[in-house]
Amino acid sequence: MTSGNPVRLILTFAFPLLLGNLLQQTYNMADAAIVGQFLGSDALAGVGATSSVQFLVLGFCIGTSVGFCIPVAQKFGAKDYTSMRKYIFNGILLTAAIAVFTTILTVLLCRNIILLLKTPDAIFGNAYIYLLIIFIGIPFTLLYNFCAGILRAIGDSRTPFIFLAISTILNVFLDLFCILVLKWGVAGAAIATIVSQGISGILCAAVIIRKFTFLHFEENEKQVNAVISKNLLLMGIPMGLQYSITAIGSMVMQGANNSLGTIYVSGFTAGMKIKQFAMCPFDALATGVSTFCAQNLGAGKRDRIRTGMLQGIFIGIGYGLAIGLVLIFFGRPMSLLFIKPDKTQILDASAQYLRCMGYFYWALGILNVARMVTQALGYAGRAMISGAVEMAARIFVSLVFVPMSGFTAICWADQTAWITACCFILPTCLLIVRNVTGKLPESVPAENAGLQK
Repeated sequence: MTSGNPVRLILTFAFPLLLGNLLQQTYNMADAAIVGQFLGSDALAGVGATSSVQFLVLGFCIGTSVGFCIPVAQKFGAKDYTSMRKYIFNGILLTAAIAVFTTILTVLLCRNIILLLKTPDAIFGNAYIYLLIIFIGIPFTLLYNFCAGILRAIGDSRTPFIFLAISTILNVFLDLFCILVLKWGVAGAAIATIVSQGISGILCAAVIIRKFTFLHFEENEKQVNAVISKNLLLMGIPMGLQYSITAIGSMVMQGANNSLGTIYVSGFTAGMKIKQFAMCPFDALATGVSTFCAQNLGAGKRDRIRTGMLQGIFIGIGYGLAIGLVLIFFGRPMSLLFIKPDKTQILDASAQYLRCMGYFYWALGILNVARMVTQALGYAGRAMISGAVEMAARIFVSLVFVPMSGFTAICWADQTAWITACCFILPTCLLIVRNVTGKLPESVPAENAGLQK
């Protein structure tokens, strides 16, 4: 990504990521659609009632994995392969430690978490068993995201997509088999998800070992390095916390919505699945732009960093405006994927949520790209602050306005959080790009730039 047309490179890199993200969301959408159609609205509500806490925990795992791979992209761009392999080795050790700790902690606290979310008694059992199994599968989530992150850091976004496509098809098959044949209920949906993701992670790891020989460790590279581990943690933990901090606001919003009853829980769940699906291009674009900026930071090409960031933001805004119109006018028909036609109140709730969302979807084009570029340039702490701003705004709406306006306030909580976070992260990102690029010579690689923050 250090030479050639920035837009073409970013979009070419982002397209497999987009397909992969769509497939990743298909995991969840398949669960929700099959559960909603075959097990009923209460089972759907049970699956959806814990979506925010899943985002909290899994977001932390995914965020740390992405953060651990940013120095890999920087070293790859600088062609410093020895240091790159040292970062990968220490990243493996840290990822394994996080997997063990997070899995044990969340499994032990699962029941208390569901109680904290004010989950209605009618759906408590389904929510508990689904969330517990998802937590047990955390190591599989980390395995896939870390291995896929390494491949993307060296410019290969195609391989993770291929394996994710295979596992998505497997997930749908296992969903139907576990629910309709084995009669495992919502537990079957959760088992299908973690087994499928585990397979995609194993396949990515196998390709890294067999295909990319320059990633193979020398004996002197297989050592715990305190400096490298510190750099990885300084990059990965803030990114993980940024995901988690954002999710805390979503948990408060989820709890406020759960208190409104199962109709709104089901409507919110269906709308959330569609919302997450529509967000996939934002995530793919932001990852593409951040990888582009990280590699060009390693190569010391400052003009390309500025160009990539600005063009990425403009593309994101354009997509946000287009998909926003789709959500406004077609939210209700899309909700029928999860909700039976005779459940009119649930359909109304989902359509209202998506319609309100559509008016401000363009803000995510600014927020996601600016945040990911800030992280890629080594300022993960600033990105984490933007997550805290987003969290605070979402909590404020949930605690202050939901008691007064009910589900209408839920429908505007996300947009308030996005706009508020944009007001912080956009000027912050522009300032960081100016400062970082201003310190780089025109053509001299800056191998260590961005790792010290």
